[in-house]
Amino acid sequence: MATIAKNIVDTLEANGVERVYGIPGDSLNGFTDALRNSQVEWVQVRHEEAAAFAAAGEAATTGRLAVCAGSCGPGNLHLINGLYDANRSRVPVLAIAAHIPTSEIGTGYFQETHPQELFRECSVFVEHVSSPSQMPRMMRIAMQTAIEKQGVAVLVVPGDVALMEARDETVTVVRESEPRVTPSAAELQRAADLLNGAGKVTILAGAGCAGAHDELITLADHLGAPVVHALRGKEHVEWENPFDVGMTGLLGFASGYRAIEACDALLMLGTDFPYPDFYPDATIIQVDVRGEQLGRRVPLDLGLVGTVRDTTRALLLTADVDLDDRR
Repeated sequence: MATIAKNIVDTLEANGVERVYGIPGDSLNGFTDALRNSQVEWVQVRHEEAAAFAAAGEAATTGRLAVCAGSCGPGNLHLINGLYDANRSRVPVLAIAAHIPTSEIGTGYFQETHPQELFRECSVFVEHVSSPSQMPRMMRIAMQTAIEKQGVAVLVVPGDVALMEARDETVTVVRESEPRVTPSAAELQRAADLLNGAGKVTILAGAGCAGAHDELITLADHLGAPVVHALRGKEHVEWENPFDVGMTGLLGFASGYRAIEACDALLMLGTDFPYPDFYPDATIIQVDVRGEQLGRRVPLDLGLVGTVRDTTRALLLTADVDLDDRR
């Protein structure tokens, strides 16, 4: 029978993970030994913080699940800075946090921490594997959550558990879903009415505009609207965009600030722009696939749950929508 650590590595390999960033340690021995006989590369860094940042960077540039690992106590505690960055940037990262021996948990053992509590605030999933019976389902849930919620999943695995025989050697491939989320026809009509009734419209575009560049340009052209990008929206919005007028916020500059200040309607697309003082006294419409984000920063006239690409397409293509051509 394979060990729990071997099953973890087999699952990573089956899911196309090419490397794991980290520093070896006693509580990680089972995991690092299992890596030796796999196609997954162990990338040793000089500090676990660098491992987490490297995984975050890989996930951000590839869009795929990236993995880091840390030994018990200070080893995995050092991951926390990079995991915060990954979780706030909404990129899929799996962290293997090794833990002290199961029999010593709760005794104040050497290097004992409580990883579940430490990582709870910088993750979308964190769970402690205390028995082989929890695996490989816990691994599957961790990966699925990281991928679907686009955030950090932390699997806390005591070193002795990693070396135990797996009761179930199932290897599952987790695939990212590609949902199309659009508001209702009535909501789209309401958005069109608000935009039609406004004089000057400005678009504020964030990281949620990833993959929606062409639709954004078409909508901006149709509305005659300048496009202001938020900090994390820059890479998805600014290139080959004749409507882009720059960034606003604490790191922005005058053109973006003035475009928002002067508008009669602000259309927020895929952004959680965090600075209340920079919002205008105007009609505000927000589009975000995460409904809990709507109205978090400023009161809205209309909040729409939907992916930016599909919502802008629906707004332009719905037969009942008749946006003014302001070119």
